[in-house]
Amino acid sequence: MSRGHSTFMFEGITKGLEGALSFLRGQGKLTEQNMQDGLRAVQQALLEADVQYDVARDFTARIAEQALGAEVLKSLKPYEQFVGIVHQELINLMGPVDHSLNLRRGELTVLMLCGLQGSGKTTTCGKLAKLLQESGAKPMLVAADMQRPAAIEQLRVIGQQLGVPVYSEAPDSNAVRVCQNGVAAARKNGDVDVVILDTAGRLHVDADLMREIEQIDLKLSPQQILLVCDAMTGQDAVNSAKAFNDALELDGVILTKLDGDARGGAALSIKAVTGVPIKFIGVGEQLDKLEPFHPDRMAGRILGMGDVLTLVEKAQREFDADQMAEQQEKLLKGKFTLMDFKDQMGAVRKMGPLTQIMKLLPGMGKVVDMLSSADIDPEEDLVQIEGIIDSMTPRERDNPDLIDMSRRRRIADGSGTNPSDVNKLIKEFSTMSGMMQQMAGMNKWQQMRQIKQMADGGLFDPGAQIQIAKKSTALGPLDKRAQQDKKKKQRKDARKQRKKNRR
Repeated sequence: MSRGHSTFMFEGITKGLEGALSFLRGQGKLTEQNMQDGLRAVQQALLEADVQYDVARDFTARIAEQALGAEVLKSLKPYEQFVGIVHQELINLMGPVDHSLNLRRGELTVLMLCGLQGSGKTTTCGKLAKLLQESGAKPMLVAADMQRPAAIEQLRVIGQQLGVPVYSEAPDSNAVRVCQNGVAAARKNGDVDVVILDTAGRLHVDADLMREIEQIDLKLSPQQILLVCDAMTGQDAVNSAKAFNDALELDGVILTKLDGDARGGAALSIKAVTGVPIKFIGVGEQLDKLEPFHPDRMAGRILGMGDVLTLVEKAQREFDADQMAEQQEKLLKGKFTLMDFKDQMGAVRKMGPLTQIMKLLPGMGKVVDMLSSADIDPEEDLVQIEGIIDSMTPRERDNPDLIDMSRRRRIADGSGTNPSDVNKLIKEFSTMSGMMQQMAGMNKWQQMRQIKQMADGGLFDPGAQIQIAKKSTALGPLDKRAQQDKKKKQRKDARKQRKKNRR
C-alpha cells in the first residue's frame, strides 16, 4: 500500500531543473550548442511548473547572457559556474524582500490584509498575529469581512486561541466603519500596538470588492497592505496580485498553501509581474505555520542545496535549551536512554513533516525521493519506533540489555511489529548512543566527521533502516550489502559452471 508523503512546495521546478542541469553535467565539455540545449530545458522546466511565459523567457535570457560568455565556457568548472548563475538569477527573480512591517514604537500600526475568498486570509490574520506576539508586539484583530459572516466567528475563535482581542460588529454593518471603529477601540484599549484588518474577499476580482478596500485604504491609511494569495491557484494568483496592486499599491504578498503546491510557479512569477515581493509564506494550517520568505534560501532549496539556516531556526524554536543541556550531560555520563531518544524524536517531529526537514539538509532531497519511490515513509517509521519504545517497561528503556528473546516477542506484540524490528532498533540505538557519547568530548571538526559517518550509516533514520531491510529489492542501489551478496553469489555460480564445463 502506498504511503502519503509531504510535498515540497517547488518539487515540480526542482525536478525539472535537476533534469536540465544533469543534462549539462553529463556533457564531456560545455559548448555553446549544448548550453543552448540546457537553457531550453531550463525554460521548459519553468513553464511546466506554471511560471508565467514572459517570466520564464526573460529568466532564461538573463542566464544565457551570462552563461554563453567565454569566461564560463572556457573556465575549469563551467557546469558549477552555470549552476551558480541559475542560483543567483533565482534569487534576483524572487527578491529582494524587506520583511519589516513598519511597526512604530509608541504608535498604533495598522496592517490591512486583503485577498480573494478561499485564499486563507482569515487564518493568515491569526498567523500574522501570532508572529507579532512572538516578536513582543500586542496585536488586535478586526473582523471586517462582512461578505462572509462565518469569517467573523472564525476570527473570534482564532483570537481566543491566541489570547488576542478581536473587534467585531453585526454582519450587516458597513465594513469601512467597522475598520474605523476597530482602530478607535484599539487606541482606547491602550494595550494594543498593532491592528490587523481582515477585509472582505470575493470569488473573483470585481468592482464592488475594489471599491470597498480602496475606501478602507483611503479612510485609515494603513502602514502596510498585504495581499494573501493561494499558491494552489497558480497563474490566477499572479493575475489577482496584479489587479490588487493596481488598485492599492501593495507592500507585500503572503503566499498560502505552499505545503500543498507541487509546482510553485506563482511564487516565481508574482514579484516579476507585479514588482511586489513575497514577504511571508504559509506552510501549514496551524497558526504557527507562517514564515518569512527568504529568496536566497528558497533558491538553494529549489536547486537541491538544502536550507540549513531555516533548519537551525526551526530547531531553536522547538528544542528546549535546558533539556538539551540535560541530555548532553546524560550522554557524557553514558546515561542516554531510549526514552531520551524518543523525546528527541518528538522534538524533531514538531519541526514539521520529516521528509520536509530532511530536504533542508544539502543533498538529502534525492534520498527522500528514493525513499518515496521505495514506498518508505520516515514519518510512519518514527511512529513505529515510538510504539516499540512505548511497549517497553521503564527498566527496559533505561537498560536495553535486559531485553531477551521473550521480552522482544512481548514488545513486538505490544507495538504491532516483528521481534526482528525490536532487535534492530536496540542494536542501532546502542551504536548511535555510543557514537554520540564519543562526540560529546570532541571538538567541532571531529564532531562533523562523526556526524558524516552516522549519516553514511543511516543512523539518523533507524525506521528507514528497518524498512530498507524489508524492501531491499524495491530500494535497489540503496541496499549495497544486498547487491554485494548477490554479486558474490553470481560469481560463485559462474565459477561452478566453468568447472562443470571443463569436466
